[in-house]
Order: sequence, then structure tokens, then C-alpha cells
Amino acid sequence: MLRRMGNVASTSRKAAASIALVTETWPPEINGVAMTLSRLALGLQARDWQVALVRPRQSSSHITDVHEHLLVPGLPIPGYAGLRFGLPVRTTLFHRWSLQRPDVVHIATQGPLGWAALKTAQQLALPVTTSFHTNFHRYCRHYGLSWSRRLVERYLRQFHNQASCTMTPSESVSQTLRQEGYRNVFTVGRGIDTTLFNPDCRSQELRAAWGAAQHDLVVLHVGRIAAEKNLQGVVDAFERIVTLRPSAKMLWVGDGPMLNSMRERYPQHIFVGAKRDEELSAHYASADIFLFPSLTETFGNVVLEAMASGLVVLAYRYAAAETHIRHGECGLLAPFGDVQAFNRQAASLATNPEQIAPMGRAAREALENQHWETVCEQFESLLNAAVKGDLLCLPA
Repeated sequence: MLRRMGNVASTSRKAAASIALVTETWPPEINGVAMTLSRLALGLQARDWQVALVRPRQSSSHITDVHEHLLVPGLPIPGYAGLRFGLPVRTTLFHRWSLQRPDVVHIATQGPLGWAALKTAQQLALPVTTSFHTNFHRYCRHYGLSWSRRLVERYLRQFHNQASCTMTPSESVSQTLRQEGYRNVFTVGRGIDTTLFNPDCRSQELRAAWGAAQHDLVVLHVGRIAAEKNLQGVVDAFERIVTLRPSAKMLWVGDGPMLNSMRERYPQHIFVGAKRDEELSAHYASADIFLFPSLTETFGNVVLEAMASGLVVLAYRYAAAETHIRHGECGLLAPFGDVQAFNRQAASLATNPEQIAPMGRAAREALENQHWETVCEQFESLLNAAVKGDLLCLPA
């Protein structure tokens, strides 16, 4: 649902025809931002928009259906192998947008490339919208950069407040940003492909490969194996489960800077690396419980993927989990940051396994109408409003 929009949602679909979408991550990179932007770009094209993507060159080639790509130089992101940030190519952007003037520029990442896009759009008097996908300021303490948090917070606020609006994936993030002085913040949710992520993808052969018998619990975590994901929270909660259900298996799907160290530290756990598409959906559906103790998300697309796959999700009460999980009906929630409560909920699943299947079915049912088409409509409405100048500047 769009917040504080007045009559924006009724804006004509044809108010804008072209968008420059600026991002420093894109498939085949595996993360929620890349997946979301790909869905939105394809959704806009289906609604007759011309989409021109501006992104760093990647180490691997990838076929995409997006109309046009402007590939710019980039450098590796420290601590994130395979991901790159784009260089501030203002001259390149100025020449391109002078010759092929977009109706609106949407900036999805706030690095050097995003900064260059913002300044170039201002120079050319182009409308600009932004997305707030990642809590970079919360990452600081996980990488020995706690001293820089206030600087990062100030930069992000100044960056986004120069745009017509900032879009967030959850109302809790929108409320937080407004309290921190961000202007014109709107909530645009996330969709889920319920055909791809489906309980019917469950595979007994896959479970057997993990050493899980038919009635053994398989506990799953999907995401980057990185410090900001609170991996210790997964380990601790699983310890509570396996103490009560010794045959339970802990399955990790994902890649990241801590993968090798986690494999060495927990050889009894199963680490399968990153998966995508049908292979990923089979891993989801073949598990039983999804642990998601991250405290740094703006949304958490994996929560929706797990729910659509028929799993019981245990998460903290914020972002996607707060929006979509009804505690005790289609998943379990713990108060934000309450480790003891989180672990108690994990233990309750182990001692009451009969509640797992019914809650998993309810989780699937809760997402039956969570379509990407609706999200694309919300996104398009804000773009059109920015082009028309209909987004009133709200005071900080």
C-alpha cells in the first residue's frame, strides 16, 4: 500500500514513457535488491515503458530482457566478492542523457554511481526518485566501522532528500526514515512468484541427500553468509532445536565472505552455496522451518519466499515478517532483538512439531495475492507523479 500519497495512485499510466534506472547490483548477482529491480524493470516494460539500465560492468555476462544497458566502470566492494560499485561517471551520464533524455531517473543505490546520477539529473533538470533498499549505516559495526555510522546516516539522508521521493519496501522503514528527517517517503511493498516458490517443489531425493528421513526436521537459512546477517542467531536457535530433536538438520543456502569460516566451525551443518530459480525453490520446499534472525533488513525477500514455499518462518517482528506473518497462525515472531524470545520460539517448534505443517499451509495461503503486478503499479504511480511534479515536498 502506498502511504501519504493523496491521489497519486490515480495518476495516468502514460504520463512518462522512459526511465533511467541506476543501480550497482543486477542479476546474476544474488541479492534482494538485484531481484527486486529486475522484477520492477520488466514490469515497467510490460506497461510500455522504455527502460535504460545504468550499472557497473560485471565479471560474468548475463542475458537480460531490459531494453538498454549503459555499462560503466566499477571496482570490487571490499568484503563482498563478486559485487562491484560503479565509478562516478558524471561526464558519461551527461552526454547520454543529453542525447537520450529520460522522463525520470530512478536511483536504487547510493554509492558513487548513484551520487553521479543524482548530480547529473539535477544539472539537466530531470526528475529523480530513489529507493532505500539497504541499511548501510547498520552494517558499520559489523565491519569495524562503528565510528563512521553518523557520517553514513548524514550522507544517506542528504542524498535521498534531494530526490522527489524515497521509496521503501516496508512501512516500518518508512516510519523510521521520517523520524530521522527524510522527506517524501513512500512505502512500495514486494511481490512473490508463487508459481516458482511452491510447496509442490518438495523433493524427498533432496532431503535424502541431506541425510534427512521423512519425519526429520530440516531447518533452513537462505541469505548471504555475512556478518550483518546475525548468523550466530541461526546457530543458537538451531542448537535449541537439535537438543530437543537430535535428528534435525541445519541447511544453509547462500554465499558470502563468511562461508568458508562457517563451514570450518560447524562441520555438522550442511552448506550448499548459492542456488537460484527452480533449484532454489526445491531447497525451500524440501525444508520445514526457516530461521531468519537478521536485524539489519529493510525488508527480507527470503521471508516471502519461505512462506510461499510452505515453511514456518521464525523471525523478529519488523520489516517483511511484521507485515506478513500473523504470530502463531502462519509463522512465529519474536520482539525485535529479543534473543531469548527468539530461541524460545525455536524450541517451541521442536517440542510441538504438529504445529509446523498447519502453519506452513497458512503461510502459503497468506501470500496467494501478493503479486508483483500490484507492486509495479505502485512504483509506476510514484514515477508518474514525480514527472508531473505532483509529489508535494513534506517537511522533515
